[in-house]
Amino acid sequence: MIETQNVAADALPETCAALVRDRHARLVVMTGTDERERGRGYGLYYVFALPSGDLVSIEAQVDPARPEFPAVTRVVPAAHWYEREVKDLLGVEPRGHPDPRRLVLHDDWPHGLHPLRKDFDGRRGVGRDPHPHEPLTGVRGDGVMEVPVGPIHAGIIEPGHFRFGGVGELVFQLEARLFYTHRGIEKAAEGAGVERVLFLAERVCGACSLSNAVAYSQAIENLTERHPGLRARIIRSVLLELERLYNHVGDVANLCAGAALQLGVYQGGVLKERLQELNAAVAGHRYLFSVACPGGVRRDLDAAAQERIRRESVAIESEFRGYVDALLETESFMERLVGTGVLDHDLADELGAVGVAARSSGVARDVRASQPYAALRPGMVSPVVRTEGDVRARMLVRVEETFASFGLIRELLHELAEVPPADLVTPIGPLPSDRWAMGMVESPRGENVHWVMTGASGEIARYRVRSASYNWALVPFAVAGNLLPDFPLINKSFELCYACLDR
Repeated sequence: MIETQNVAADALPETCAALVRDRHARLVVMTGTDERERGRGYGLYYVFALPSGDLVSIEAQVDPARPEFPAVTRVVPAAHWYEREVKDLLGVEPRGHPDPRRLVLHDDWPHGLHPLRKDFDGRRGVGRDPHPHEPLTGVRGDGVMEVPVGPIHAGIIEPGHFRFGGVGELVFQLEARLFYTHRGIEKAAEGAGVERVLFLAERVCGACSLSNAVAYSQAIENLTERHPGLRARIIRSVLLELERLYNHVGDVANLCAGAALQLGVYQGGVLKERLQELNAAVAGHRYLFSVACPGGVRRDLDAAAQERIRRESVAIESEFRGYVDALLETESFMERLVGTGVLDHDLADELGAVGVAARSSGVARDVRASQPYAALRPGMVSPVVRTEGDVRARMLVRVEETFASFGLIRELLHELAEVPPADLVTPIGPLPSDRWAMGMVESPRGENVHWVMTGASGEIARYRVRSASYNWALVPFAVAGNLLPDFPLINKSFELCYACLDR
């Protein structure tokens, strides 16, 4: 159940601030829409979660003749990226925003073109305007220099530009410029069918493809009020934990890469590979593509698949324990992690951190616990929380969550064995007109939110994805005050995704 409050645009800051102050709500997602074709204006939807797990949506319409509104960011800092996106993609100005620079659209994008307005043709090519390259960090003084890294990097990773300002190896400030490869996924979803948008959702991020597919499917199921049966829900939960396992194990190995501990890279990589081979064997795809769909799942886990998951997960868990013990005993490695890249608790809380980054800084956010979904019930998952906020804490949270996932999978498989085979997909039927709904999943990187609005004929009119990689906004705060050579270590401890932003 979602509580809805419609307010005037000018009342947004006061209403949102009161919700945070008086009901201890946190901002989950904010979405802008173009509803002019339906005789309205630009819609603004701020969805908050209460401590009880209930959701509250604060909604306002902005007059198209005067496309601006008072920025909520001034009183709810977690809104900062959302409102900059609304400015870029819809041309609706958050008046008084403390950082009015472009975010999604880069400086060479022509002024006056806003891709998520309904009258923007997403199939057209857009010429770019040359622009001067100015200093980015704003750090000045004797001996201060800027060190640019990217956007093209060595190795096979996606583009992102990092501009370090500091003296010698000490970093005073980091500016991160992302959103280089905007794919227009949300634009492509406008008017598309449910299956087509599922195809797009799975491709927002390959490493979290199942989390995105399930979050989108939940949004469609909430729209139609048609939900999967118990067997399909258990299978979803088992596979989502398998997705968490290969990511978490691989992320610990990547952390070793940040400290040049090659043996740790290789050993962790082997375990990750075995987990992905298990995915392929039981679900048909190493990255768990094409398993979830609105209404359920497309693939059963029969007795043989269940037994294989049990057998191999026990073996891999044992080897992972030995692997972690060896890392913890490697003092030269662990010393690099302690006190490095600290993310302050209050900063993480106010800027809306999610996932491992939040929990490592003492912010106990885990959708599996606060808004249980699929086969999860209250109490089945307890957030793993540490308070140090440094690289070591982010590693240890992943380690503890990995062991918890092994145990949760065994518990879910025990329940699955008691559920007789049944239809795995509940027909969802046509989408209702002029409504919105959302789905939330705790991906390996944190909370993924998919928000779907239908149009007058029940078509998908707006599709909005807020991935856990919004945590990118926090990375510069964790880097300031550290040495430049520690940036790879800090960056890999967050292990965020470029593609999740390039949607």
